[in-house]
Order: sequence, then structure tokens, then C-alpha cells
Amino acid sequence: MKTKEYVADVLEVEMKSTIADWLRRADSEPDIMAIAMTPAERSAHLPEMFRDLVVRLRNPLPLGTRALSSDAAHDHGLCRREQGYTPAMMVVESRMLQVSIFHTLQLNLQKLDTNVVLVDVMAIADEVDSQLAQAMTSYILEADADGAPVEP
Repeated sequence: MKTKEYVADVLEVEMKSTIADWLRRADSEPDIMAIAMTPAERSAHLPEMFRDLVVRLRNPLPLGTRALSSDAAHDHGLCRREQGYTPAMMVVESRMLQVSIFHTLQLNLQKLDTNVVLVDVMAIADEVDSQLAQAMTSYILEADADGAPVEP
């Protein structure tokens, strides 16, 4: 019997294909695509986010507790503010990321240790939401600092 893989390992190995899936989803969102940038610019934050996510999965925290601070999430919020994203666009991107991650897990389900999949899926959702909250905090602080209104 073949040893089952952990979710963190699958996400680490499948990071590039998951990001490619996310980019395809982003391409179908007119609001997101209204901000002109290359695929590399659009997805620049994702490798570090995946690294943070893998660390979280390998070092579990109780769900719902304050997650670890992410410099990448902070920088992502500032970057999206400078690029002209609205908060709603950032939420859409985050939602698409969760869908892409879960799609990757579904495609690799036969490889995964099913005893931990549900707990890891909850940790993924918790971490992605935490990173979105951190990005939004830096986005709003930047908006306050530059005096420009936060667009809906």
C-alpha cells in the first residue's frame, strides 16, 4: 500500500499549476482584468502566500486563532492599493484562490491522507482569510495615509 501524502506536500508540489488555475479564473473576471498587468505581476504575491500556507499546515494553529503575521500579505495590500484595486476586487481574488486550491486538492484526492484533509481544508480557509485581512489592513492604512478614499 502506497503511503498517502499530506496536503502541505501536494500544495508545495502543485503550486505552479494552482497559480496557473488561479490566473485562468482571474482572466474570466472583467473587474480584475480591468487593471492591466502581466500574469507575472498579477500573481507575484502567490508564491510567498503558498509558502506561508505550507508553513501553517505543517505547524498547525487552533482554527480561528490569530494567525501568524505575514509580511507578504501586508506588502500585497500595499501593492494592490497602488495598482488601483478596490477592496471588493481583492476579496474576489482571495475567493478565487481558495477555489483554485480546493480544485488542486480535489484533483489529487486519491494521493491525500483523508484522515487530515478536512482539518487541513479548514486551516487553508482560515489562513487565506487571515492573509486577506492582513492585506486589507495595510490597504486601508495606506488609503488613510494618502488621503484617497477607499473605493467600494
